[in-house]
Amino acid sequence: MIGIIDYGMGNLRSVEKALEMLGAETLISSSPAELAHVEKLILPGVGAFRDAIHDLRQKGWEQPLRDHLAAGRPLLGICLGLQLLFDVSYEDGEFEGLGLVAGEVRRFQPEPELKIPHMGWNSLEIVHPNPLLEGIQAGDHVYFVHSYHVVPEDESVIATRTQHGTQSFASSIAKDNLYAVQFHPEKSQRVGLKLLQNFANLPST
Repeated sequence: MIGIIDYGMGNLRSVEKALEMLGAETLISSSPAELAHVEKLILPGVGAFRDAIHDLRQKGWEQPLRDHLAAGRPLLGICLGLQLLFDVSYEDGEFEGLGLVAGEVRRFQPEPELKIPHMGWNSLEIVHPNPLLEGIQAGDHVYFVHSYHVVPEDESVIATRTQHGTQSFASSIAKDNLYAVQFHPEKSQRVGLKLLQNFANLPST
């Protein structure tokens, strides 16, 4: 069973439908009490960091997320769900994240003719292969919508990078049983479905 966390800030139905296409059993959960029934978790997210981290904490998800990871169970963050895992975001202020990955969330630097938000299809450079990327090739394209990107302190957690203008940013990370992507796999057609299939196939304790 794959749980999809509903804290009011995610593109839940699209993620659910993509997983159902793959034959995965899913549960959209608005209650941490339901985590006992899931083997894997997805933390989606769209919108502003400040609102998302507030709602996540207010609805009691922070400690259950930590407990899930401590138990060795896989977690996948998607888009804003990636950014929430970090120490701090500078989106419209300074806001403390979950601190599960050391680093910051920063806005793209302005460049002549650079479009912010970064929206549309862009390619992946594979930096550190991991089980989530099985069958995904360097140069494969995925779909992005974001103005901010993560900057990990430890570059060894960076799984893929993507180029936007002159700026290379971490487009996915992997750290033990924690995985997260800046792009939207549920909108990324074949490559996104392959990534979600890989997540569904990960072993869980």
